[in-house]
Amino acid sequence: MGFIWALIVGGIIGWLAGLVLGRDVPGGIIGNIIAGFIGAWLGDLILGSWGPTLGGFAIVPALIGAIVLILIVSAIMRAVR
Repeated sequence: MGFIWALIVGGIIGWLAGLVLGRDVPGGIIGNIIAGFIGAWLGDLILGSWGPTLGGFAIVPALIGAIVLILIVSAIMRAVR
């Protein structure tokens, strides 16, 4: 049950990051989940694990990490086109 909860929270974090930026996460729902997971790792690496935790993710650093990740992926996708 913990893994399913982590998938849901990762998807929500990726979705929120896409809303904040006004950009779609490539890959739809799967992209949201991946952005949430990688964003959580990136945010924890850069900012540490602090703030409220939900589904094993520190929400604020995970959201900031997902935003940074989406900006990087968007820039790469724009450069490739």
